[in-house]
Order: sequence, then structure tokens, then C-alpha cells
Amino acid sequence: MTAELPKRDGAARIAAVRALLASRAAALGIEGADDEARIEALLEREVAVPEPTEAECRRFYENHPALFIAGELAAVRHVLFAVVPGTPVEALARTAEKALAEVRAHPERFAEVARQLSNCPSGAQGGNLGQIQRGETVPEFEAAVFGEGVSGVLPRLVKTRYGFHIVCVDARIPGRRVPFEAAREQIAARLAERVRERALVQYVRILAAEAGAADFPVAPAASPLVQ
Repeated sequence: MTAELPKRDGAARIAAVRALLASRAAALGIEGADDEARIEALLEREVAVPEPTEAECRRFYENHPALFIAGELAAVRHVLFAVVPGTPVEALARTAEKALAEVRAHPERFAEVARQLSNCPSGAQGGNLGQIQRGETVPEFEAAVFGEGVSGVLPRLVKTRYGFHIVCVDARIPGRRVPFEAAREQIAARLAERVRERALVQYVRILAAEAGAADFPVAPAASPLVQ
């Protein structure tokens, strides 16, 4: 039952949480090969995580229909302005915004702009990525392509771990909704992870309060705790 702190919180926060949990494990006489094993055993023993009910799983399924579409395809082109170490990001973003305005005004120039400016190998083919489906690209790119169902040149830059993208969706092939029975296991795991994260945060807060550390660096309620 372990997870990790958001990276932005840094090694110091991770170390503080791990030290608190290791201390609790020692106080309870929990044994293990190392701190990792002792913390794992501690959390299994002290943090109860109830399984999601059938009703909760079905409610999530009904409230998030877009998450359970299979076979959806989109024909996509893009222009990548890559961010690498040392890149002047603000200047690059301005260049990307200028190029976006150009292709929004003149969509017929998309392939030309891709060949001239894209840092992706697809630039040689006018930015053509072919048909993609959910799960084939990084989440940020996927959300932009499939999230709103917009076609044509998207109105905003798409920012991913690779840089800034101008994206054009040329065509869409609708998918089909996955039956609840096929999605139930995935939904249950997702809901259980949410509960686990909240329970871990609450547990660490309780331990910190008992130790008199009111300002202990506990992560936000929806964030995992332990690496």
C-alpha cells in the first residue's frame, strides 16, 4: 500500500513522512528486512481501505462516460516545439503561439509550417501522425485530442512533457461504450486508490498530531504519501 509524493514537494517531504512512519513501525515492534518492508507492514496493519461497493462503481461509470469508450480513432497532425534543457521556454511559447495564429488563419499551410518548424520526425510528412487512439500518446496530448471532440486546428497550444504542440484533428471515428461489467474491475481499482490516498494522508496527520508536529509537511488530501 505504498505510493509517492508529488515530485514538486521534494525529497525533504518524502523523507519526513517516511521517518514518521518508520518511527511508528518501530514503536509497534513491526519487523522487516528494511524500512520499506516495515512501513509496508505498518500500513497494511493500520490503514483500513474498504472495497468500493457495486453502487459506487456503477455511479462512477455513469458519471464518466467518456472514460469508457473503446475503438475511438482520430486522424491527427501536429507541430512540435520541443522543450529541452536550456530551452528559453517563454520565447519558444511565443514562437509557437505565433505559428498557431498563422495556421488558424491559414489551415492550408499546416503541412508547410510543420515541415519548417516541427521538432518531431513527423514534420517531414507535414506533421502527420496517422490515426491514433486512446492510450497511444501521453495523457496531456490525448486529453486535448479526445477530450472535447473538436475537429480542425485546436484553438490553443497543447503543452506536454515534450514541449508545445499545434494540433489538428482531421477526422474522427466514433468508438463504442465499454459495458459496465467489462469496466468494473478497472473502476474498483481506481476508486480504491482514491480512498487509499485519503486514508494515508489522514493516518500521517494523526501520527503527526500525536507527535506534537502540527506543522508537519503532509501532502494534500488527494495526494499519495510514501515512496
